[in-house]
Amino acid sequence: MKRLSRVRWAGALIALTLVMLGSASAQAQALSYAGLRADAPERYTVVRGDTLWDISGRFLRHPWQWPEIWQVNPQIRNPHLIYPGDIIYLEDCNGRPCLRMERGQGVVRLSPEVRRVPHREAIAPLPLEVVENFLRRHRVVDDAERLDNLAYVVGGDDQRLVSGAGDAIYVRGDLPSEGRLGIYRLGDRYQDLESGELLGIELISVGRALWLRRDGDISRLEITESNFEVRNGDLILPVEEREWAGQFLPRAPDSAISGHILAVPGGVRFIGRLQVVALDLGRRDGIQAGHVLRVEQQGELVTDPTTNELLQLPGEEAGLVMVFRTFEKVSYALVMQATRTLAVGDRVYHPDRSELLAGAP
Repeated sequence: MKRLSRVRWAGALIALTLVMLGSASAQAQALSYAGLRADAPERYTVVRGDTLWDISGRFLRHPWQWPEIWQVNPQIRNPHLIYPGDIIYLEDCNGRPCLRMERGQGVVRLSPEVRRVPHREAIAPLPLEVVENFLRRHRVVDDAERLDNLAYVVGGDDQRLVSGAGDAIYVRGDLPSEGRLGIYRLGDRYQDLESGELLGIELISVGRALWLRRDGDISRLEITESNFEVRNGDLILPVEEREWAGQFLPRAPDSAISGHILAVPGGVRFIGRLQVVALDLGRRDGIQAGHVLRVEQQGELVTDPTTNELLQLPGEEAGLVMVFRTFEKVSYALVMQATRTLAVGDRVYHPDRSELLAGAP
């Protein structure tokens, strides 16, 4: 009888083990389904120079899935802001992976009685030095009619035809007497590749200026910095002040979307990682800062050897871009991954292959 009990006990133990293994297998499948990397760390301490994209890539196969597993700790002030020294750790939330944060101490001991919390800057969502430098030099006017209402340079001091830093210039049109002013020159006209619709006009930064005084509709400005020589006809606009304190999360668009790389500011023909591209998608299409899009490289044009027809081969997956600045009809995005050389005309679309791309070409 005792022997039979031992047999039954062993059988129950085996059954329990199988149930536990099945549960672990189901959990592993759930973690895999969420896109967790096989080598994801259990804990990671954020260091200076990290970006949210970098941290996402340590845990996820697809960094744009970050919002799906990021669990905000309500007891932490500004929980969406992550600082060097903070610890990101992986947890199992009811069978699904989730990431939580433990706020770093950031405390330096100065004496047995005195402690000081040093100033810390939140990590950026992507390499901001690239983005900020670009935004200083480029912006878009959505509508050509607006250009007719902008102030413009009519002359330089001492009858100069071109001016530089330290020189005075005269500008005609309405200008604010406070704040920084930017000097711009017309750049590319962004047009829809298929319909020809005007999507926006690029303005390239020539320099910056300080308002000095006004006489009627003519203002005198001093050029404080210049990237190029300032010429008559250059446009004057208030400088856009952008705050990055409200970090945007890398994420997929809320619905199916499809567009194209419209241009590469600066005239570069071939595009690689951390280069800026203009897209033919904007706020009217639902595009927001932080949206990640997959890029499909255009297929080659070949001649059918039998019919002599010109054929375009299917496209190939080529990388990911992340939108950082939106306008009504266009947006600027940074190339975050590039497995192939990208080019103008390449298609961009929702990064999740399971998303139904209704109407996509």
